Amino acid sequence: MQERLRGPLVRNLAVDIPRQAMKLHWRSKLIHPAAVAPQGFRSLTVPTYRGSTTVLPGAADVSDHWDHTRAPYRYGLFGTPTTLELAARIAELEGGKHCFITPGGQAAIALIQMAFLGAGGHVLMPESIYGPNRDLANRMLARFGVDVEFYDPLMGEGIATLVRPSTRLIWCESPGSVTREVQDVPAIARAARERGVVAALDNTYAAGVHFDAFGHGADVTMQALTKYVGGHSDLLLGSVTVREHEHFLRLGDAHQLLGLGASPDDCSLALRGLQTLAVRLDQLEHNCLSVASWFSRQQEIQSVLHPALPSCPGHDLWQRDFTGSSSIFSVVFDPSIAKSTVIAFIDALRLFKLGYSWGGVTSLVMRFDAPKRVLDGLPQLVRFNIGLEDSRDLIDDLAQAFGVIRASPSKRASPSKRAKRSSRSGRGP
Repeated sequence: MQERLRGPLVRNLAVDIPRQAMKLHWRSKLIHPAAVAPQGFRSLTVPTYRGSTTVLPGAADVSDHWDHTRAPYRYGLFGTPTTLELAARIAELEGGKHCFITPGGQAAIALIQMAFLGAGGHVLMPESIYGPNRDLANRMLARFGVDVEFYDPLMGEGIATLVRPSTRLIWCESPGSVTREVQDVPAIARAARERGVVAALDNTYAAGVHFDAFGHGADVTMQALTKYVGGHSDLLLGSVTVREHEHFLRLGDAHQLLGLGASPDDCSLALRGLQTLAVRLDQLEHNCLSVASWFSRQQEIQSVLHPALPSCPGHDLWQRDFTGSSSIFSVVFDPSIAKSTVIAFIDALRLFKLGYSWGGVTSLVMRFDAPKRVLDGLPQLVRFNIGLEDSRDLIDDLAQAFGVIRASPSKRASPSKRAKRSSRSGRGP
């Protein structure tokens, strides 16, 4: 794509022969220079094309349309060559045909909602959905007349019983953002397809590569490229990828109307991030499994919610459908441990930084109040993003912070609680 697009762009920068004969004041030369750099430079990296106004070849070519497959560049908001190069690479990686880049993961979510939902429509969302997606549905879509319903993320093909004539969209997020439930996406997508409903998947956890969204039946897949593709906690981007032309048109119109232009500079960083994605994912998986396994051996922990461990709900589905795991997991502390003690444990950590998001090189920690549906109450739930530090250093940091818990009067569950917990099936929230 880079070489194919470069030619006409360079010609637009060159000076037309009739204009060369004009004698310009130096002030005009600042805006209309005759000088151009020699052509023929070829780099391993994609150029960062910035721009809002795009110069058109002639007055007959004036139109205002976002679809670059049917018209040349019209306006920077619809994408520069840098943006479209990233979109093409994400689509290729995910096995899709078309991709839209958005200025953040939440913008990608909003694009899907706005493209496929309208007043009187019905959307199904798993209880484990990403918090801002839930907030968008409850606080904005409902105000626009969309009926929002949440379902058990583990119900699988049973979701067919919830589909109505007005259902337009079914969301999946696998694993869930905080409680990590792995969904039976093929069964849910099959139920959606049989009833003419669009199935959308937040595939950020799998970075678009550990789970084949389209191969498992999804119609639309999105990622927060902020996470693993960016990989260094320094950009905000999202992507929405589809295969069907009808979905491409609906999303494209909504993308234009909502003005979801993405920064070419952030797209350049994401293109660079793609080159190291494979090696980073491998090391993140290794580190994360090491730390999660260590947690599973601590008596203060009720369950470890990592899809690759049996204690995670939907672990069997993860084994069936995924080709790897990522950097994020959650732990549920024993209910006997006070909230203030868990907070003190987090504050005692040295290498783990307190912050939202995940997928970068730095290990992060964040505390959540687990939903009421979890284990008949509100146990303390803490989410960890494991970075690229040495896993032994991370475990040492956790071990010293556990001293805060073990020094607390309520540090352990009673023997009867421990016995009861050990008799459970191992399924977490």
